[in-house]
Amino acid sequence: MSEMATQILQEKKREQKIGGERGEELLAKLYTYASLDQYTFKQRLIIRFAGVALYWLIRVIGTTVKFEVHGREHHTIDEPLVYCFWHNRIPIATYFWRERGIVVMSSRSFDSEYIARFIQRYGYGAARGSSTRGSRAALIQMIRAVKAGKSAAFTVDGPSGPIYVAKPGAVLLAAKSGAAILPFSISIERCWRLSSWDRIEIPKPFSRAVVVIGERFVVKNGDDETQHQRLQRVLEELQEQSDRLIGI
Repeated sequence: MSEMATQILQEKKREQKIGGERGEELLAKLYTYASLDQYTFKQRLIIRFAGVALYWLIRVIGTTVKFEVHGREHHTIDEPLVYCFWHNRIPIATYFWRERGIVVMSSRSFDSEYIARFIQRYGYGAARGSSTRGSRAALIQMIRAVKAGKSAAFTVDGPSGPIYVAKPGAVLLAAKSGAAILPFSISIERCWRLSSWDRIEIPKPFSRAVVVIGERFVVKNGDDETQHQRLQRVLEELQEQSDRLIGI
């Protein structure tokens, strides 16, 4: 058993021991803005302003983007899924999959907080975990949310890279929750690329975007390295396909 899987098991036992949160309480928490008490007054203002500004920026631009979707037959809404994609496609993916109640992971940091608020405005849930147990607690929240009927999304090379290198979190989430992985890629014809580690992409107005949705697959064992390698390979192939179709 991997170290992450062992930590998740220990975390689940700890929650069971103290009773944990009831399902409805957890779901309500995921879709509620987190407290900003730990930040300074100036930081609170920036977080609130940035979350609203980013929301309106993507909403206004998103209405002008022409989406071309391939593989739509692989996506169904009759069961929870684990959506998997690259970190630098967050803005356009957030707009495309909006208002579906999908739960995503967000770290407890200044930058992550305004991004969490941005995506929550589009109907997403944000699993933050605790300040002491970090991503392990957030992953457990996502597992419980998926078991309660919510889909989840994972930027598999986040939160800090390296770019286009998949990490095992999504595979663990799929194995522990029983939900199938739905890999996809979105390529944008014209976009701004920020100077972040992932060169995050913000679409330019009236651009074209190609969405390629891959076949779903089920993970039985989260420690199976071949499944992790499979996800890496599939996402690379989908990115190559969407880039080719968009003409990059």
